[in-house]
This record gives sequence, structure tokens and C-alpha cells, in this order.
Amino acid sequence: MADDAAGLLDHLGIESAHVTGVSLGGMISQTLAIRHPARVRSLVSVMSTTGDKLVGWPNPRVLPSLLGKPPKGRDGYVEAVLSTFKLIGSPGFTFDEDRMRTRAARTFDRGVNRAGTMRQLVAITSAANRTSQLRRLRIPALVIHGKADPLVHVSGGKATARAIPGAELILVPGMGHDLPRAVWPTLVDGIDRTARRANSHT
Repeated sequence: MADDAAGLLDHLGIESAHVTGVSLGGMISQTLAIRHPARVRSLVSVMSTTGDKLVGWPNPRVLPSLLGKPPKGRDGYVEAVLSTFKLIGSPGFTFDEDRMRTRAARTFDRGVNRAGTMRQLVAITSAANRTSQLRRLRIPALVIHGKADPLVHVSGGKATARAIPGAELILVPGMGHDLPRAVWPTLVDGIDRTARRANSHT
């Protein structure tokens, strides 16, 4: 998937880009920066980890909701998504049920692939430890992680920031494995600040 991202940059005629990835996207973004360093001008890794199995572990209580029997129909899917995000979401912030319900319904309407979901979990669990490779990066980087993340423990974010030289680390109290609206300004400001750091060195 990291190579696919590099291929997309080729297709669009973009030499290099500021890259942000969330959860598995953070792992893909890290891999993109490792495999194609000239293509990544700055890196923002959100609620992600390094691939080191000693950090970023999930809380066992959330696994049944991810690995359980798939729901039937549109309504069942929407209710399952609500249940999952109430479990893995941010206890320190208000849960926007209406927004999540709308998002889940749109996701179902676009198409849901159960096998794809399982492949995502396999990709996460089988990913190699990227720590030593992350230490060789020489780009501005920001790591954002919720202190209350039950799906990817905050140790994953801390390890990512330790591995990347000069990386900034923002730990958000009460944030779980989602992006509540109240955190958006922190995310947007951080992405902008990290991109500006890269631009100031070009």
C-alpha cells in the first residue's frame, strides 16, 4: 500500500508530498517515508505504532467487537459501527452519535468488504518492526496519540516519536481511537506546523 501511494504520486505528477496517516494509515505513511524517502516532505503519524509487538498493543476487551460475527444488512452494520466506536472512541469527549450513524450508513452504501476488514487486521499484526528504519528518517515529523486509546496503546505513539529523530509528540488526554471534532484544531495546526518546518528547510 505504501508503494501504491508512491505510484499515485507518480500518476499525479507530484514529486513529493506532506503525508499524514491515521491508524493503519500511519503505518503505511511511515513505510512510505522509509521506502520512498525522497517522496515524503513531512510525516504526521496519528494513533499508530512502529510495528514493535512490545508497544501499541490493543486492550483485549475491544477484540471481540472487531472479530465477531459480521452484522446483517444496513441497519445491523450501522448499529455495529456505533457499538464499536463507543468502545474504542474517546471517553474524554462527547460521542457524536448522529455524525457516526450518518458516516456508517454512507460507508455501507459505498460497499463493505468483510474480507478487506480482515486483511487490514492481518496487515497490522504481520507488519515488521520499523523502529530501526524510522531512526534513519531525516524529515520533520509529528506523532499524535490519544492517552485513552484502547485499540493502539499510547506506547505505540510514544515509541514512534522516540524512533524518528526530532519528532514532535502530542498526547491528547481523553482521546481514544477516533478523531472527535474537538481534536480537529490540534490535528490541523500540527499538520500545518510540521509542513512549515519542512518548507523552511527547502
